[in-house]
Amino acid sequence: MAIKFGRPIEARTRLAPVGPAADAERLDLPTRLRRNRRSEWARRMTRENQLTTDDLIWPLFIMDGDNKRAPIASMPGVERLTIDQAVREAARAAKLTIPCLALFPYTDPGLRDETGSEALNPDNLVCRALRAIKKEVPDLGLLADVALDPFTSHGHDGLLRDGEILNDETVAVLVKQAVVQAEAGCDIIAPSDMMDGRVGAIRKALDAANFIDVSIMAYAAKYASVFYGPFRDAVGSSKTLTGDKRTYQMDFANTDEALREVALDIEEGADMIMIKPGLPYLDIVQRVKDAFAMPTFAYQVSGEYAMIMAASNNGWLDGERAMWETLTAFKRAGADGVLTYFAPRVAEKLKKG
Repeated sequence: MAIKFGRPIEARTRLAPVGPAADAERLDLPTRLRRNRRSEWARRMTRENQLTTDDLIWPLFIMDGDNKRAPIASMPGVERLTIDQAVREAARAAKLTIPCLALFPYTDPGLRDETGSEALNPDNLVCRALRAIKKEVPDLGLLADVALDPFTSHGHDGLLRDGEILNDETVAVLVKQAVVQAEAGCDIIAPSDMMDGRVGAIRKALDAANFIDVSIMAYAAKYASVFYGPFRDAVGSSKTLTGDKRTYQMDFANTDEALREVALDIEEGADMIMIKPGLPYLDIVQRVKDAFAMPTFAYQVSGEYAMIMAASNNGWLDGERAMWETLTAFKRAGADGVLTYFAPRVAEKLKKG
């Protein structure tokens, strides 16, 4: 049986009378939704989704050197930081009550090779940054990617042979990379490579090494996307990448496949899951959250950030309002948190009230 709400549509859409008799002949509308929108205090009081600093993970790009910051042309306002500068930003994040940083390295081209061997160096850039930040800001959460693309000469996330990414051989390397990062003080291991079976293998290795309290945030539904371009500029893989990543990252036309990917990662031991990119995949965020009720995160990736900043810098839209609107959209879709380059700007605004 169909359920009908309210009066017939004719009665609800009748035009209000005008003229002297208007006050006496107003529409009989017991529910006027505009009452809750009339003032700022009412809008705040009835708002369904609230963005707080607890929702933010701040990605930082790390480079070698001392006391330097290098702007990233395709990401206005974002810089590569030497470790000492990253420590300063970590202290800033703690003061702003941002709970977690995500670290991404710009690896010297001379240290990149076919197998990404620098990823296993316990004194590599990421590991040194993890130790330095943990020493100075011990209560701040630190997330590190597990993938080989910042370390390989070909720019792919895994081992490459005759143009093919080797799944199982890559997983064996990723397991070692995860343990090295855990030893350096990483709190959340984030496998972003999309190799099959890597979450279970990493969980087993972390537990065997007595890192049972180190969490795994799996890039469970990571799509082969054009929106990663500026990020690849930031980590230095855009010029080295040969071919594309469509054989291991997801097809952007698929949704049911995302649920299968997420289910596998949860079964293998993921503590949290991530959807990447963000805004073009809000439907995936909602489906995943509804289906699994797991801590679910989205990555507002570099291309999304760059588009907003470019439009803002050209005067085509209000960048600050776009920032708030898009980040709130993640919350509305069901995300528990967002990795976003806007994190410090949002946190500063929230702190000021």
